[in-house]
Amino acid sequence: MTAADPKKILIEVMYKASYCLPCVYMDEAVREVMPKYDNYVEYHRVEFMKGVGKERFLELSRSLFGEEGVYRHCRVAPVPSLFINGELFFDAIPPKFELEEAIEEVLLEKG
Repeated sequence: MTAADPKKILIEVMYKASYCLPCVYMDEAVREVMPKYDNYVEYHRVEFMKGVGKERFLELSRSLFGEEGVYRHCRVAPVPSLFINGELFFDAIPPKFELEEAIEEVLLEKG
């Protein structure tokens, strides 16, 4: 899954379910800063317990740990976690300023 708009960066949060409070708070952290970056960022909540979220979760897990790491050693992406353009940026809920710094850093790199 990539950003539909090639000019935008893609933020994805690994999200288990509404009963996972850290997942809810990570989602809220991103939604809180989105209005500031709406023209530059596309946000997807990867609900890995259902549908297409399962495959994306495995895809990102394989990018972190490789096929063997995922399928042989049962290593998967942290939950919750936040990826920007497919790269793991946070494995815990970031403070607002750190999330904004990460977004701005990626936007600067992208040009």
